[in-house]
Amino acid sequence: MTDTQATQELVMTRVFDAPRELVWRAFTDPDQFAEWFAPVGWSVPRDTVDMDVRVGGHQRFVMVNDEDPAMTSPADGTFAEVVEHELLVGYEEAHGVPGVPDGTRFTLRLEFHAEPGDRTRLVLRQGPFAPEMRSGAEQGWGSSFTKLDALLAR
Repeated sequence: MTDTQATQELVMTRVFDAPRELVWRAFTDPDQFAEWFAPVGWSVPRDTVDMDVRVGGHQRFVMVNDEDPAMTSPADGTFAEVVEHELLVGYEEAHGVPGVPDGTRFTLRLEFHAEPGDRTRLVLRQGPFAPEMRSGAEQGWGSSFTKLDALLAR
């Protein structure tokens, strides 16, 4: 990966029709996280989710392909910043990701902003990505957020 490719960051903003505390809980409660996280066609079995939401804590889970359960994508991240109902920042080092040097640190920053009408504006920043990976990550988050919308509507 060249330096230019490695510095591409995905930035997304999404407004959810739910209070900030509920959106926060969907990201930090293992039961809820397992219900919505992963793009359409993938799932996160609840028994693979382990979270310790504090600075220095971890978030571990495995995404499983719905059509081929042998196809999995494990994640093992560390929380670097946690401000309840406001901010989650975590990172994970890449290992075995095609086109990404082992040890590359991927960072995910989630900002939770209260909006009028009990809504929440989520600002997501993630990277670095090679250009061809960035669009797939954006599609994956968009698909996951559609599932999150359904969970929050309940």
